[in-house]
Amino acid sequence: MRIAVLSDIHANLVALDAVLAGIGGVDQVWHLGDVVGYGPEPDAVVDRLRTLGAVGVRGNHDAAAVGGHEIDYFNADARRAMEWTRKTIGAETRSWLAALPERRIERDFEMVHGSPRDPIWEYITTAPVARLNLEILTAPFCLHGHTHLPSVFRDEDGFIEMLSPSDRSTLLLDGRPILANPGSVGQPRDGDPRSSAFVLDTERLELTWHRVPYDIAAVQAAMRRRHLPDRLVERLSHGL
Repeated sequence: MRIAVLSDIHANLVALDAVLAGIGGVDQVWHLGDVVGYGPEPDAVVDRLRTLGAVGVRGNHDAAAVGGHEIDYFNADARRAMEWTRKTIGAETRSWLAALPERRIERDFEMVHGSPRDPIWEYITTAPVARLNLEILTAPFCLHGHTHLPSVFRDEDGFIEMLSPSDRSTLLLDGRPILANPGSVGQPRDGDPRSSAFVLDTERLELTWHRVPYDIAAVQAAMRRRHLPDRLVERLSHGL
C-alpha cells in the first residue's frame, strides 16, 4: 500500500493538487495538521481532503480556525491571516477541522502535528528534543510536521542522528524508532520553494520524499486578492 503523508498544507490548494499529481497514485492520504491558515483556499483544501477520505490530526492553525486560543500566540501576520480564515470558512469546514484529534495511531505509526510530548505546539528541530520524544513513543514510528522542514531523527546506539531528506531520498524502516517529518506542502521553509511530502510504502517498509513544483504566482495572486499579508505572499517565492 502506498500512502501519501502530507503536512502543513496551509490552505494552498494549488500546491496540494500538484503534490497529489506529482507523487503518483496512492491508496490513502494521511495529513499531519495545519490544513488551513496562511493560504487563500481553506474550504477548497478541506473539501479535497474530505473527498479523498484523508485521515489525520489537528495542528495549531486548525485549532485556531475553529475558535481556539492558539491564535493568541500567533505573530501579527499569522494572526491577520487566521482572522480572515475564521471569517471565511464554511460550516462543513469548521466541523471537519473541529473533529480532528490531537494524535492518531494508524498501523505502526503515531501521527501528531508537533510532537508526541506536545501534539500541538512543540517543534522537533534538535537532537535533545528528539531524544525526549523518542523515549515516549506509543508506536514504533512517529510522523509529525509543524516545522515545515523535511527531517528524520533516529537513535543510533544512543546517538541521535538527524537526516535532512531531499527530493527522492528514501528511508528504510528497519525497526528502529524514528521521528519523520514530510516537510510542508503549502509553505516550505528550508530554502526550497517546491512542495514537500513523502510516500509511505507499507510493503517495502520505506519512506520516499518528493519535492514538487507548483504555480506559486497563481497562489500569490489569490492571496493578494484576499488581502492577506504581503510577507506571507512573498515568502512562498523563497521557501523561507
